Parts: sequence; C-alpha cells; structure tokens
Amino acid sequence: MNELSHRNPNPERTLRSAVAVLESKVDMLEAELGYLNEMLVRCGFPEGITTLKATVEELLAEDAESEHGESPSSFDRF
Repeated sequence: MNELSHRNPNPERTLRSAVAVLESKVDMLEAELGYLNEMLVRCGFPEGITTLKATVEELLAEDAESEHGESPSSFDRF
C-alpha cells in the first residue's frame, strides 16, 4: 500500500471529484468568456475579444512610442 492510498482509501474517487470540479469551472469560464465576447461585439468591437486585444496592444504601443518622443500618447485623448 503506497502513501497516497493510506491517506485516501479511494484515490480514484478523489481524482474523479477533482476532475468534475475543474470541468465545472471550465464550463463557467467558457460561458463568461462567451458573454464578454458578445458584449464587446455589441459595443463596436467587430470580432469581440480579438478586436479588443488588438486595440489595447495598439494603444500600448503608441504609448510606448510617445515615451520615446516619437508620437503623442493616445491616452491623452481620454
């Protein structure tokens, strides 16, 4: 009898339970991600999260350039 089976008489049951919890969390996260994506599309981001990420990356790149004196910061507009 190994140490794990000594502490837990049914390790397979414990693993199945842990997998069920993780599957539930994945389902919840997928639902939330889908809802967020829908909201972003309705707010004008044509591809939802993908478009939001590209926009944020562009704004951050512009901001980094402005720190080097190359162009004005896009955040100054807000």
